[in-house]
Order: sequence, then structure tokens, then C-alpha cells
Amino acid sequence: MLSFSVLNFMLSLSFLVTFAACDAPPVPLDDLVIEKTFVPEKCVRAVKVGDFVRYHYIGMFPDGKKFDSSYDRGSTYNVFVGKKQLIEGMDRALVGMCINERRLIKIPPELAYGKQGYGEIIPPDSILHFDVLLLDVWNPEDGVQINTYYRPSVCSRKVEVSDFVRYHYNGTLLDGTLFDSSHTRMRTYDTYVGIGWLIAGMDQGLLGMCVGERRIITMPPSLGYGENGDGSDIPGQASLVFDVVLLDLHNPKDGITVTNQAIPEPCSRKTVAGDFVRYHYNGSLLDGTFFDSSYSRNRTYDTYVGRGYVIAGMDEALIGVCVGERRSITIPPPTWAMEKREQVGTKIPGSAVLVFDIHIIDFHNPSDKTKVNVTFKPQVCEKLTKKGDFVKYHYNASLMDGTSIDSTYNYGKTYNIVLGANQVVPGMEDGLLDMCVGEKRHIVIPPHLGYGERGVTGEVPGSAVLVFDIELIDMEEGLPEGYMFIWNDEVSPDLFREMDKNTDGQVEASEFTDYIMQQVNDGKGRLAPGFDPYRIIDNMFSNQDRNGDGKITEEEFKLKTDEAADHDEL
Repeated sequence: MLSFSVLNFMLSLSFLVTFAACDAPPVPLDDLVIEKTFVPEKCVRAVKVGDFVRYHYIGMFPDGKKFDSSYDRGSTYNVFVGKKQLIEGMDRALVGMCINERRLIKIPPELAYGKQGYGEIIPPDSILHFDVLLLDVWNPEDGVQINTYYRPSVCSRKVEVSDFVRYHYNGTLLDGTLFDSSHTRMRTYDTYVGIGWLIAGMDQGLLGMCVGERRIITMPPSLGYGENGDGSDIPGQASLVFDVVLLDLHNPKDGITVTNQAIPEPCSRKTVAGDFVRYHYNGSLLDGTFFDSSYSRNRTYDTYVGRGYVIAGMDEALIGVCVGERRSITIPPPTWAMEKREQVGTKIPGSAVLVFDIHIIDFHNPSDKTKVNVTFKPQVCEKLTKKGDFVKYHYNASLMDGTSIDSTYNYGKTYNIVLGANQVVPGMEDGLLDMCVGEKRHIVIPPHLGYGERGVTGEVPGSAVLVFDIELIDMEEGLPEGYMFIWNDEVSPDLFREMDKNTDGQVEASEFTDYIMQQVNDGKGRLAPGFDPYRIIDNMFSNQDRNGDGKITEEEFKLKTDEAADHDEL
């Protein structure tokens, strides 16, 4: 069984085993005897003539005295079977053995070292016993063996030469001994395929894999680490077994891909560079591992597009989308700005392909104005609303995605404002101008003319586009711009004396208020509609009360009437 290549080593042991050899009693043995002391449940492969094997053994004489052991040398015995590199008995006994099988082999002298023996180690006519454990078997004609034990139902792409892949693996020898695992490092193995960055067997074994696929790749040493092995973990001439799951793949030439588009009808406008977009997203890796979601924060992601505010792939993918559109975006690492990797923490590995499922909620451009679409106009339309008019209208308010915000119909009453008095957002002011009573409009208001970046807590998100469907119910014509009170008739020349009811030469606030209210009630004067009349009158009184003593003298009154100030109602 021993080859001449180890003769010198074995001779060094001759003195130690001579005594044992001399004491070995001759025991008759007619033929080879094989006892299978352990047989694995599954025999993946059995030794055939011409195979190369790696095995451990203990060599003994029939009385149990050991004369040799591969364990003592700390390395397996590696040899071809059936090529007369072994003693005949061992050559025959190894055929049919399975990986991890253990055999006790009893070899008669004529199938071992015969009458010559082996130096001083093996006496002539010795029966030899070998306790053998087979660890590895391969054939020079072997190539890579692939066993796919899981393949996803959808496989849109397979690994090709020059692709960059991320995968996890457990690496073992053929007997199951673990020598390495990416799982223990909690980091994928990331590499290009087919360009020589991997051992040849792995380069071949990864080709054709789908993301999510699991396969066992078995390779002979000629496609692994060859005769020398790799350090202390992988012996020379060892077959390698890798249990691989592919998590990610892309090619440096890849751009973004858009799939699963759901485009609403109609789509009157699509995003362009410079637009501000609000969208929801779920972010995952290519194998489905979740890393982020705007839904979990209950807040859209809001950004300008085409300006570099988001990763390059997303910047590109958000151009040309409609409000309400849904799409899946696959972004290879070169287009998600790997220099920003540290900003996303540990949830996104380096060189990872990203997948975003997005839903466009709304978008606008900073140059947008209020968009007004008249949906109904009465045949008779003589008076149009203008600044200063007091208007009453109904509305339904929503966001661009249809989410309802508010409705006056829910309260059973109109919303009443004075146009131009900053009582509503600027976009609504624009939308209500030049309307007829009975007219209906569809108004779209960009956020800079609505509630801006802050929105309204609990009601309107920040930077949201607003949509109003309004109907003008009634209007009361306002006063000329800047006036809060006007006379309908000629002003009395005895205005001060008419106010001074108690003829004490001064007008108190109560006298002033009673007089103005009486003129309004008699139709001789008008207060600006839509405001608290008493607050208007108080303001008018303060304007006349020059010294602020709470009374208006005839001198103060004259002084005011003589002034050429604009908008002096009295």
C-alpha cells in the first residue's frame, strides 16, 4: 500500500516498529476482507477505477499494533485508484467506497508486500489491517457539477460573463468540513464573473443563476485550488463544495429599468427637470430585502427632480411621470451614487442593486400659477367678482391624488370671504376673481400659492398641490379699493352737529357709532361688506380722534376733512 515516495520517511520509523513487527504472529488469510464499519445514509459518489482519492488511514497488524497512520502526519493520503500506485489489496478495497464511509480492510500478504515485506517496517508474509476513512474523490475528467435546489418562479435575468454579482456561500470539502462562509462574516462576496477574479470552478458555477436561486457547486481541485490548496483550511488536491444563494447582479453597462408601470388616464402633464415631486416608495434590494419606506413614516418623499437632490438613478426615473402613476425602478449601483453610501447606513450594502416601487402623489413647478378651468357658466353673467367683493361659495377640496381634505357641503353652509383681504390662500384669491354667481370652476393651486412647505398640520401635507371644485353662490359688491365706508348720498354740511347729539361740542365714540349705523340703516352710507361693522366704525373714529383722547372736537373733525389724504371716508 505504501508508495516508494514515502519510503525514506517510513524507514525512519523502522526502529520503532521492528519490535512490534517481529511479534506479529502469522494468521492465515486467503483473500481480501472488507468490513464496512460506517456507511453514510446517502452515497453521493462511489470510487471508481481511475479516480483520485483522499483518505485517512491507520495501518495495523492483526494483533492491533500500529505501524503507520496518516493522522500522525496530519495529512490525508492522496492517490489514484487502480493505477498500481497502491498495493493491490488497497487498490481493490477502495473501489466502491463512498465519501465519509469507513472500512476495516484486511489484506493477505499476496495482495500486500508478500514475501519481501517492506524494509524493517513490514515483515515478510504479513497480513495488514487498515482502518480507512474516505474524504474525497474526483476524476481528472470531472468538470463543475451544479445542483440547483431552488429557483424562483420569475427569473427575468441570469448571470452572464462580466456581470457583477453579490452572493452568500458556505464552502465545504467533499466530506462536509466547513472551511469558509460569507454568512459568518455577515457580508456577501462581491465580484465580477468570468473575468478571472474567481477560481475557475466558481466562475463557471455562477453562470446562468437567477437572483434568489440556490445551488450547490461542486468542483475538482483542477478548477479550485489545485495541488497546493489554500493555506491550512483547504488541503491540496481537495474537491470543493459551495452552497450558494445569489442576492444581486448587474452589469457595468446597465442603466435604470422601469417595469410594472400603471399610468392613469388621462395624463395631462408629465414631470420635467426642475419640477418638485411628492411621492411614496418602498425600497428593497434585488433579492427582496426591505431597507426603507416612506409609508412607514406616513410622509411622502418630497424633492426637486433633475437637480441632483436624489440619487442619480432616481433623478432619471422621476422624469416623465404622471400624477397617480406607479412604477418599479431598478437602479444599478453606478447610478445610485456610491459616494453617498455612508449616508444610508448599514441597510444598503455596497455595490447593491436597488429596487423602488413608487407612487407619484403630485408635482408642480415653482413657476406654476393657479390653473382655472371653468366647468359651468350661467348664460346671464353681468357682474364679475373683483377685489373687495364679499363672496359666498361652496367647495370640495382635495389633493392631486384625490385624497379629500375638506368640503363646505359637509357643514351645510357656504364659505364667505372678502376678495383681496388675505382671508384665503393667494391661489384661491386668483381662482375666485372674475366669476359669476352660479359659475363653477376646477382650480389647481401650487403649494407656493397654497399652504407652502409647512402645509396645515393634520390636514394638508407640506408642499402639496391643492385641487378645489368651487361654485359661487352669492356676491355682494365691495367698496372701491381702500375704502371701508362710503356715502350713497351727498354729505350733510352739518355732519359734525348731526353727530353731536348732546350739543356739547364734541363727539363721543357712542355718538359716532350710532350716527354711522343710522346712515347705513337708512341707506345713506355703506360699510365694506364681509367685515365686523363695529370694528370698521371704531377704526374710523380713531382716524378722526387726532389727539387720541376718545373724543372728536369740531376742530379735529375739520382738520380731517380739510386734509387731502387718500380714502378719507368722512
